[in-house]
Amino acid sequence: MILVTGGAGFIGSNFVLDWLAQSDEPVLNLDKLTYAGNRENLASVQAHAGHLFVQGDISDSALLDSLLAKHQPRAVVNFAAESHVDRSIHGPEDFIQTNIMGTFRLLEAVRAYWGGLTGEAKPAFRFLHVSTDEVYGSLSKNEPAFTESHPYEPNSPYSASKAASDHLVRAYHHTYGLPVLTTNCSNNYGPYHFPEKLIPLMIVNALAGKPLPVYGDGMQIRDWLYVKDHCSAIRAVLRGGRAGEVYNVGGWNEKPNLDIVHTICALLDQLRPKTSGKSYRDQITYVADRPGHDRRYAIDAGKIERELGWKPVETFETGIAKTVQWYLDNQDWVGHVQSGAYREWVQTNYAARGA
Repeated sequence: MILVTGGAGFIGSNFVLDWLAQSDEPVLNLDKLTYAGNRENLASVQAHAGHLFVQGDISDSALLDSLLAKHQPRAVVNFAAESHVDRSIHGPEDFIQTNIMGTFRLLEAVRAYWGGLTGEAKPAFRFLHVSTDEVYGSLSKNEPAFTESHPYEPNSPYSASKAASDHLVRAYHHTYGLPVLTTNCSNNYGPYHFPEKLIPLMIVNALAGKPLPVYGDGMQIRDWLYVKDHCSAIRAVLRGGRAGEVYNVGGWNEKPNLDIVHTICALLDQLRPKTSGKSYRDQITYVADRPGHDRRYAIDAGKIERELGWKPVETFETGIAKTVQWYLDNQDWVGHVQSGAYREWVQTNYAARGA
């Protein structure tokens, strides 16, 4: 069995679904079910004998100790995190609690559990920590992409909290010998993405006839990674990664945000044309930029390809087409996640920006 934390969130739920589709090994899925955790993401495996869901917090040491002792996982994959930059600007404390203190509590529980393992189970155990490229800071237009040796220069409360968690994971390997792995990924997109991030927000707002808010000039560049490619990379690292190592995971798809919005509009013009005959581009609205907005992220994913033979399957063009189609086909899911709390958050974040 493996223990997955944050397995009802966007990336975590995709990982659980893909794992169960490709493996007979059971998954113990621990998720706090905050606004971003959604049991509906896991509806297709609700009755799966290999999926055990537990609602709980990675900061709950007693719960962690109990689950580890009872289920004896051979690996822990940690997705649990607060992950939205804008939310971290409005309220950083949740990010400190979950991303730093939660990771610390999880590491402590896992260290104690791993220390009690015997025989082949102990050297075979792995703790895989899923992190972000945002810990590296911002790049200028012509700087080379982030490698695993790039210095940490986080610029938001979110990225600073993830950087701290990465350092804790590293320290537990070097101090205690805990066999850890860390992955730093670029911007994910795909099915089950909570509609506060750029791509799902644009799709949902476009279909609802609402403004498509673009921060600043829209020329912030990101490397885009289809979520199922990310999941396959994590499986590759868990399977063959060297303990103590960091692996950057990217899609080799650098795109300005405005290009992303234009691509989504073009796909919707084709797949769900307006009765008026107008383009969804007409809904684009430029709003005040995010404070401290990083200009460019770019991932050099050469190490994971050289060492583990992994590279993404999807191009941005194939991945975004699948993503838009998924949202068109799953309007019930979209409606269910847009609760009153979600609407209040969108109002809070965008009203002051002029959207």
